[in-house]
Amino acid sequence: MFVAMPTPCVVVTRDLVIVAANPAYMEATGKTHGDLIGRQLFDVFPESDPEAHGERNVRASLSRVIETGQQHTMALLKYDVPLDGDPPAFEERWWSLINAPIAGPDNAVEWILIRAEDVTAFVQSQNFRHHPPTEKPSEAMALEAALFERARELQNLNVELTETNTRDRQVAVTLQKAMLLTPDLEKHTDVAVRYLPAIENMNVCGDWYDVIDLSGDRFAVGVGDVVGHGLEAAAVMGMLRSVLNAAIRALERPAHALEVLGLYARSMEGALNSTAVKAMVDPQSGLIIYSNSGHPPPALVHPDGQCELLDQVIDPPLGARPQHVPCSQAGQTFTPGDTLVLYTNGLIERRGEDFDTGLDRLRETLGRHCLKSPRQMADAVLDELGVAGGAHDDISMIIVRL
Repeated sequence: MFVAMPTPCVVVTRDLVIVAANPAYMEATGKTHGDLIGRQLFDVFPESDPEAHGERNVRASLSRVIETGQQHTMALLKYDVPLDGDPPAFEERWWSLINAPIAGPDNAVEWILIRAEDVTAFVQSQNFRHHPPTEKPSEAMALEAALFERARELQNLNVELTETNTRDRQVAVTLQKAMLLTPDLEKHTDVAVRYLPAIENMNVCGDWYDVIDLSGDRFAVGVGDVVGHGLEAAAVMGMLRSVLNAAIRALERPAHALEVLGLYARSMEGALNSTAVKAMVDPQSGLIIYSNSGHPPPALVHPDGQCELLDQVIDPPLGARPQHVPCSQAGQTFTPGDTLVLYTNGLIERRGEDFDTGLDRLRETLGRHCLKSPRQMADAVLDELGVAGGAHDDISMIIVRL
């Protein structure tokens, strides 16, 4: 199909090295197989006019495809083709480009398919760029030209915004991962944690997880979610996580710790209506004590595959009540071999789907993988729920083998 397609198509690597080109592409560009294969895309097609930002726009589009794993359609693009000769000359060309990802064995983007429709004849026939001095353009032609110029302006603006958002997203992800460092986790070989940032551009959110050793052989685990996206949400997440970490160490009572966090959230911009759940595990008594402020309920999975939700108590999100009200708390017994799972809503929520449907799907999935180790179970759950490569929202998850 690739060879037979009448539309010019070329395949490049993540480093923009050409690995395949169909006959239509070679005909449209005047290049041979030897001119193209193994060479860098912009070495073969240098830009004739840097002021036109053609190379910059194409690079930005290809980077976006690699970053998001999604197809990107570019606005109409002027990119002249070099002709053989000395000195070098260029032939004016206009293109409609659609850049699509091709996944490798690990489902990551390994190549990009560039479908390059040559629309030069159409553009020149419409006189988008110039009109003869004696010719008065028609109203329809003037409208087409104006729309074309606006499309070019929007394309350049989109590139600038994409570059800025990509930088901000990288900073936010780095900040978030740094704040999620959990020293106490190293002592727990029976605990697995996972954090996946959202796949949409600049959709880094405020999810967190934590594992904290307490007195005796007790320990606490918790997850939370800050409303909002980007650097602000990541910063608020770091502060809330730190406060809850200190509160549970000092008080050793999940409800009391969440009360402190709720009071703190009321005084911090961007923290209201955040959610969190904290559970304390006491191996000696075989008891889980937990408190929940507006968060999806933890799950307790038994070795026979039965899965129950710890939903005896669920309070409103942090700071949501007009007046301070003490947080509630409940206990749940467990037996050795059970598995405790805490997670954020990105794991279960799907657009256009009822919340309970996501919960039921999670319970069934956990039950099928209940005998695996926590790390194997975490990977299997993410894979089976279709979010191993990320979702529209951040995902944090803790799996504890009790």
